[in-house]
Amino acid sequence: VQLVESGGGSVQAGGSLRLSCVASRLPDGRYCLSWFRQSLGKEREGVAGFGSDGTTIYTNSVKGRFTISKDNSKNTVYLQMNSLKPDDTAMYYCARRVVPCGGNWNTADYTTWGQGTQVTVSS
Repeated sequence: VQLVESGGGSVQAGGSLRLSCVASRLPDGRYCLSWFRQSLGKEREGVAGFGSDGTTIYTNSVKGRFTISKDNSKNTVYLQMNSLKPDDTAMYYCARRVVPCGGNWNTADYTTWGQGTQVTVSS
């Protein structure tokens, strides 16, 4: 399985972006497709996840602003980001694990990663 992200860019605070993650194929069975982000000098953190059972999870800092969705016909997971803040500036990565979403954002559980797409939010 390969994951390819796109949609990053530069926006002003309060603006919106939609990230896309195209999977070469969606696996059979249970899985979780998630978005992570990493900014300079910080650890990679989980942002949102979409499970094979339709479960969605979000980290607290993006609840109410970001929405994750999935289009099975296109093997694509989207991350709609609204009301962006300078603190959202980071490289955003798509990742997959073969267990359901939830529990934790342990990066070691994710076996497949995309190359990342940069999001920059200016004040």
